[in-house]
Amino acid sequence: MSARQILSVTEMGQADAAAIAAGTPGTVLMERAGTAVADAVSARFRPEPTVVLCGPGNNGGDGYVVARLLKARGWPVEVCALSAPSAGDAKAAAGQWDGPVAALNGELPAAGLYIDAMFGAGLARPLEGAAGAAAQRLAQTPEKVVAIDIPSGVPGDTGLALGPSVAAGLTVTFHAKKPAHVLEPGRGRCGEIVVADIGLGDTQTQLFENGPELWRARFPWPAATTHKHARGRLIVISGDAWSTGAARLAARGGLRIGAGLVTIFSPREALASNAQHLEAVMLRGFDTDLELEEGAAQVDAAVIGPAAGVTETTLLNVLALARTGAALVIDADAISVFRDDPEELFSVLDRDDVLTPHPGEFERLFRGVLAAAPERITAARKAAQRAGAVVLLKGADTVVASPDGRAAVNVNGTPWLATAGSGDVLAGFIGGLIAQGMESFEAACAAAWIHAEAGELHGPGLISEDLPGLAPAVLRRLWEER
Repeated sequence: MSARQILSVTEMGQADAAAIAAGTPGTVLMERAGTAVADAVSARFRPEPTVVLCGPGNNGGDGYVVARLLKARGWPVEVCALSAPSAGDAKAAAGQWDGPVAALNGELPAAGLYIDAMFGAGLARPLEGAAGAAAQRLAQTPEKVVAIDIPSGVPGDTGLALGPSVAAGLTVTFHAKKPAHVLEPGRGRCGEIVVADIGLGDTQTQLFENGPELWRARFPWPAATTHKHARGRLIVISGDAWSTGAARLAARGGLRIGAGLVTIFSPREALASNAQHLEAVMLRGFDTDLELEEGAAQVDAAVIGPAAGVTETTLLNVLALARTGAALVIDADAISVFRDDPEELFSVLDRDDVLTPHPGEFERLFRGVLAAAPERITAARKAAQRAGAVVLLKGADTVVASPDGRAAVNVNGTPWLATAGSGDVLAGFIGGLIAQGMESFEAACAAAWIHAEAGELHGPGLISEDLPGLAPAVLRRLWEER
């Protein structure tokens, strides 16, 4: 199984059940899980007074295994339980713990480290009573907390706690991450996340954590005999004379990501504004949507939207590009201009096109979808199916979704990208990769990851003009690791 897969709570339960049906007892899986947690704790902390908080289910059973193993390694360990396990593997694990078990109430014993084994990812109700009080206490000192599977109180499928929840400095989960490990705010409550292999079989899913493992094999590296025309032809549509910078950011991004020929199509009144700032990026003037359609007839990909203007001209230009064979990257104003009639846009899109909305733009095209969805993955998938195109929903946990149901969540986002023009460069990265022949879903995933890596590489003080120039260092690393 790929380390980048993300499983829903149901899919994880099916993987557990399949392993048990194939002959691995649940007690063995629980022992492996507890061992993985004990190993992760031992690798990061020195022995110190430790309290293991156990719930009544299998998460609590894992906790009893951890307590027993840490005690055997010389750790001073106490166990506090919400209630005794009543049946199954957890009861067997509790029976192997040879120390006292105190009742868990609102007060926690003093300790240097707490192991949260109250509830796992399957919990879908608010924490109350002693569990809720304990969660509130533990949330105040996450650096002293290790969560088993997921911090208690955080639902595994959404990451959105319905009440009090634990915050941890380290979370050890098993087999694969769940949506709450990658979606905010759940991700922020997990701290460092370790995914431990406990011997479950291969699991099929269409949800992935975005990273090179997902698309590296299909990244469009040039061969020794590759020429510029073979590396793809990308165009970017400029705004008017006072709004040309965003298109240049996108164009430079497309060039840096590897597109062989990048041209800005500019209204003629903006040609002079663009010309004085361009070198390797080419420039071509046009005045009407029909001129644009004719000029774009032989290109591989087109970016439209950055500072294009929310005008009838932009709408007509999108429709003109849709009549060509180019794959479209539709961003910013080219999204907002269809707010009164999203179906007009959807009717001309195909599976090679990419929409790149932030949440506000997403709402303009897909009214009520984000608010009604349990989390961003579901919203992005519904949007991709409705639009018949790839949708990249921007945010701290950017989600890329394909009409065929595939989705990926970006987890390397960085706050330094919160600067004007950052999204324009991202659109250029996507367009540049598609122009080189990369499949649109994978191109969007790769571009989002490279974009975030470039932002993190620079760090404080980043402005969008820096981003294209940072891409080569990230590409070099990918090239060396291929």
